[in-house]
Amino acid sequence: MTREQLVTRWLDLTRRILPGIAPVARWPIRFDHCFMRVCLDHAIGQPWHERVRRPAIRHLDDDQLRRAIALAERIAADPAALPGLNDQSLAWRRASRHA
Repeated sequence: MTREQLVTRWLDLTRRILPGIAPVARWPIRFDHCFMRVCLDHAIGQPWHERVRRPAIRHLDDDQLRRAIALAERIAADPAALPGLNDQSLAWRRASRHA
């Protein structure tokens, strides 16, 4: 995929597909930026903003973006995975504030 295709897929997943699943799956999050947080944190392995400048979409490398997309696709395929991934993202962020 080209960079443009990766960005298009990322935005479709986080702005349309995942928010569309949220009410049916009764997820604890529902907004695009929350899905972006979860996927980016897991793609980076820590709060993403600690390693990538804002805005993320401009500063992620293609491999990081591919990992985030893969996770978003996994969540779409297995909605039960989202709550645990969200919890881990929030735990990383709490730990980061207290470090």
